[in-house]
Amino acid sequence: MKPIRVLQVVTVMNRGGLETMLMNYYRRIDRSKIQFDFMVHREEKGHYDEEITEMGGKIIKMPKIKPGNYQIYFNKLEAFFQTHREYKVVHSHINENSSFVLRAAKRNGVPCRIAHSHLSDLKLDMKFPFRLYARASMKDHPNKYFACSKNAGKWLFSERVANTNELVVLNNAVNAEEFKYNAETRKKIREELAIKNELVIGHIGRFTKQKNHDFLLDIFKAVSILDQDAILLLAGDGPLRRKIENKVTLLGLQAKVKFLGVRSDINSLMHAMDIFVFPSLFEGLPVVLVEAQAAGLNCIVADTITSESDITGRVEFLSLKEAPETWAREILSSSYEHADTEELISVNGYNTATMSKWLTDFYIEYYEEAK
Repeated sequence: MKPIRVLQVVTVMNRGGLETMLMNYYRRIDRSKIQFDFMVHREEKGHYDEEITEMGGKIIKMPKIKPGNYQIYFNKLEAFFQTHREYKVVHSHINENSSFVLRAAKRNGVPCRIAHSHLSDLKLDMKFPFRLYARASMKDHPNKYFACSKNAGKWLFSERVANTNELVVLNNAVNAEEFKYNAETRKKIREELAIKNELVIGHIGRFTKQKNHDFLLDIFKAVSILDQDAILLLAGDGPLRRKIENKVTLLGLQAKVKFLGVRSDINSLMHAMDIFVFPSLFEGLPVVLVEAQAAGLNCIVADTITSESDITGRVEFLSLKEAPETWAREILSSSYEHADTEELISVNGYNTATMSKWLTDFYIEYYEEAK
């Protein structure tokens, strides 16, 4: 029997939180039963593309979703679903734009149409009215509602859906055993980064407005006044990286802030950290925060992030209205000992080893119903 092919709809398979979560599940599912294919919306090659094709997945490229390009995009979606009747399950992760994909899927008889919310807010930009329109049309097209947290479900699908069993909260699971603290790994990474006994504050995320690196640097400036040996590690890339690099120079922090770029060894990198700081303007339930807890780190994060993200009791929430000095004092008064959190991660349903079986069974159940 051939495996059931599930179409995962994303922007591009780079090393972001959503994409990493999908790959965690993809590596663990029984691929003799379920095979993922990926519909992406960028021409460039994604970081995970080679691994996907090695595991038997297909990459289907679509144009960017943007105002002025909608009709071309809608036509391509219609043509795709008219000629690819093999997909009985479409799982779309592009937030409000999932409404467009699932509308075409519905028109062409796809029986299981999953919209998956990964955010809890929209940023104000030129696309804002169009994104509101897409969100408003969401209710007519999916027949399964997934979210990374209840708040994320409420934001995309309405409070009515979020407060019923129609909403499935699919945890942003991680491979917990890969993040279990290792002292030798810590020593190795710190040596590579020329770090000795300094306090290491860590942050991982794309350089975008959402991740709030501006405020993070203000926090770190306040920390460095109180602890002149503190180091800030920034992993990731993005459109605002140059702006943040310039601010580091203006603040005179060049010797204390390390830009690490996109990393494939996030688990090892977290062992080198002493504390994780994450002052995002908005999130769904960030995978990287689950990873930080799986690595046993204490985390200080913005209270814009759902309290559901505190899986281990090691997350402290602070308001973005608080002064950077307040954040700095909390960071410097925290514990830096890495805890063994593997059992807590598993018990609370955030270990891919157990959750991948649930997802496999879910896809099979709805595929069988559609036959």
